[in-house]
Amino acid sequence: MLEALASSGNGATLSDLALNTGAPKSSLVGLLAGLTAEGCLARDEAGRYFLGPRFLSLAMRAIAGRELLVLARPILAKLVEATGETAVIGALAPDADLAIYLDKVESHNPIRYAVTVGERRELYCTALGKVLLAHFPADRLRRYLRTSRRQQFTATTITDAAELDAELDRIRRDGIARTRDERITGASGLAAPVFANDGSIAAVLLIAGPSERMQANTGDNERFLQQAAVECTQAMGGVPGMAEPTE
Repeated sequence: MLEALASSGNGATLSDLALNTGAPKSSLVGLLAGLTAEGCLARDEAGRYFLGPRFLSLAMRAIAGRELLVLARPILAKLVEATGETAVIGALAPDADLAIYLDKVESHNPIRYAVTVGERRELYCTALGKVLLAHFPADRLRRYLRTSRRQQFTATTITDAAELDAELDRIRRDGIARTRDERITGASGLAAPVFANDGSIAAVLLIAGPSERMQANTGDNERFLQQAAVECTQAMGGVPGMAEPTE
């Protein structure tokens, strides 16, 4: 049905869609009504249906997501060469308060941090996740701090709501998240935000590796990471987001 609507420049009536899809009108009526109510379809006075603003918005977001990964890939590779550590780009999972890894370039070191593209991780105990949390709207952040279940993975995992909130304030001020042994003992991470053209957070860049090596090179690693995040934001035509959660 959607393909029939997308290929028709003048829209399609219920009869047209029944003919093109081979589905009975009775099966399509409820589906069309629901999609129209949600803004996925639009219907004119003549009863013709068109793809609506919500579908168009979703399509643009999908295109932007693919474009981001294409633009970010060489930036990730350059970051690996500069730091010697694994570089990852991730974002907020679309269906849960979790971070998801979208792409990676792994370190050449034999002892390195390894991730799987598509893997999900908690927000509160990972550098990438903390950057996402730091840019949650205020009401969503309060709800997360109040209701999320936070497991004590290691001795340094922050599970206390007040302590985590203070950590997120620092991340907003510094523009970078730092973790050491918080989810996996012996692994540390640094993460910085990539912004979209409306100032919202589009993705997060992460470098991660063995804690001892990461701590020895903290200053250089942070500088290279923040440069890469700015480069990625500029490549996307983005602008820095708000420093504080919005109400």
